[in-house]
Amino acid sequence: MVRPALSAVTELLKPITWFPPMWAFGCGVVASGVPTSGHWALIIVGIILAGPMVCASSQAVNDWFDRHVDAINEPQRPIPSGRMPGRWGLAVAIIWTCLSLLVALALGPWGFAAAAIGLVLAWAYSAPPVRLKENGWWGNAACGLCYEGLAWATGAAVMTGGAVPDKRSLMLAGLYSAGAHGIMTLNDFKAVEGDRQMGVRSLPVQLGVQPAARVACWFMALPQVVVTLLLVHWQRPVHALAVGGLLLLQAVLMDRFLGSVTERAIWYSGFGVPLFVAGMMVSAFALRGVAA
Repeated sequence: MVRPALSAVTELLKPITWFPPMWAFGCGVVASGVPTSGHWALIIVGIILAGPMVCASSQAVNDWFDRHVDAINEPQRPIPSGRMPGRWGLAVAIIWTCLSLLVALALGPWGFAAAAIGLVLAWAYSAPPVRLKENGWWGNAACGLCYEGLAWATGAAVMTGGAVPDKRSLMLAGLYSAGAHGIMTLNDFKAVEGDRQMGVRSLPVQLGVQPAARVACWFMALPQVVVTLLLVHWQRPVHALAVGGLLLLQAVLMDRFLGSVTERAIWYSGFGVPLFVAGMMVSAFALRGVAA
């Protein structure tokens, strides 16, 4: 049997996509308010689980079940290009899923449960018969929950010995998960033609490119408005001002993005999304010292 090169396997697992859940896990760690000293081993395991394991598994699963769409949109990817021959793409997805569950055992019941839910969502997102990604509303929601909410809550729970995270932390995790729905839509503008041909009902396919872009911007902006108001309510005015300022910068970039959606979707991902995730960490630090 022809085996894929290590470079093809690495490309299939897409290291560039690991950052969001790793960052969200870190936000959960910070939001817990627990000193990191004495917890570094768990933190490192959690970061590895969030990015190189669970997220990487989701990428392999998605590329396998999207291989026909990718043959139209991105034929240079490992599977449609033939650099990942036969059924090796599926094998890597299964192996990485199993390894992720083994690593998750080190984080206790909460960490294992969160990883298991994330992996179920990853397979449900891409694999038939569920294939959530065939509807942009459901698929993007699943990604947002997996990449942001579950990772944040896991980081917070690991630091508190597996206890249910503080309700404020869970509220922020949920809000940023909703915001990530819009971020996920940014990835769909480059694949409109292939999605339309293969029956994938992404938001750009369902709504049209321009309306979908506006919806994505609202999904990203409104949760941050709520976060800002919550921080004011929790008597964290400096943090609220910082999150609000980051949102204003995003609004300026969103205006440019909406002027040329298809050409600037990747541009906005590179410049606008970092402002979004910076606000996540600011809000996580705001929770330190807030009375329950």
